[in-house]
Amino acid sequence: MKESIEEIIEKIKNLEIQGANEIALAALNFLKEYAKENGIDKNFFKSADVLEKVRPTAVVLHNCIESIKQKPEIKTINNLISQIQTSTEKIAKNSVKIIKEGSTILTHCHSGVAIASIKEACKNKTGIKVYATETEPKHQGIKTVKELAEAGIDVTLITDNAVGFFMPKIDLVLVGSDAMRKEGNINKIGSYTIALVAKSHNVPYYVVGSILKLDNRKSFEIEERPIYEVYSDVSKLKGVKIRNPAFDLTPWKYIKRVITEYGIMTPRNLIKLLNKK
Repeated sequence: MKESIEEIIEKIKNLEIQGANEIALAALNFLKEYAKENGIDKNFFKSADVLEKVRPTAVVLHNCIESIKQKPEIKTINNLISQIQTSTEKIAKNSVKIIKEGSTILTHCHSGVAIASIKEACKNKTGIKVYATETEPKHQGIKTVKELAEAGIDVTLITDNAVGFFMPKIDLVLVGSDAMRKEGNINKIGSYTIALVAKSHNVPYYVVGSILKLDNRKSFEIEERPIYEVYSDVSKLKGVKIRNPAFDLTPWKYIKRVITEYGIMTPRNLIKLLNKK
C-alpha cells in the first residue's frame, strides 16, 4: 500500500489533508487499496472507524462508510470516489448562476468547492473580486488566497476580525460545508459570526456542498483541536482555560441558498431531503 493508515491519520490531524471531501477521498483510497489486498473484512471496517474518528464533525466519510456497509464491494468505493470528484465540478457550474459580473465575494477558510465555484465564474465573467479571511488559528485562508491568486483572480486577504469592516463592500458570502444538518450548516469556526454580520448588511450568504454532506446522525460532535494552536506557550497562562473549537453551526435562517450538484436549493428544500434520508 502506498501510505499506511498511521501516515494518513497524521496528515489529517495536522491539516495537510483538510476539508470533508479531501478527508473522505484520502480514506476511501486507503480503504480501496486495503480491500484489493485483503478484501472487505472486519479489519477493513475497523480501519474505516478509526479514520472516521480523526475528524468526527465532517460527515462525508461517515456517509460513504454507511454506503459501503450496505453494498460491501470495491465497485461501491469507486463509485463514491467518483461521486465526490464529479460533484465539485457540478456544484461549481451551478454556482455561476449566483455569481454575477463584477461581484465581490467573501469566503472563509479553505473550501475546495467554493474555490472551484469562484474559478468557474471567473472563466466567463469579469470584475470579480474576492476577500478571504486568514481563518485563525491555523490560517487556512492563506491556502485559499494562494490558489485564487495563482488562477489570476483579484483576491485580498483580511483578518477574521475585519469582516465587519469589509462587509459593506461585499455582494455575497460563499462558504463550504462539513455537514448539513436540520439545525443548520456546520462549517469552519467563524462561519456563524460571518453569517450574522452578513445578515445585518443584507448580504446574501450561500453554502456550497455535496448531497453527501447531508447529516442525519442522531448526535454530532464539534471537534475541539489542541489548545497550543491558540497560544503556543500555554505554561505562561497559569489559571487560564483555553478552548479551540474547529467548527460552528449556522442556523438555516441566515442562509440564502445551498448550491449542490443537483441545483440551487432553499434551506427548506434541503431539510426536506434530510427528512427523507
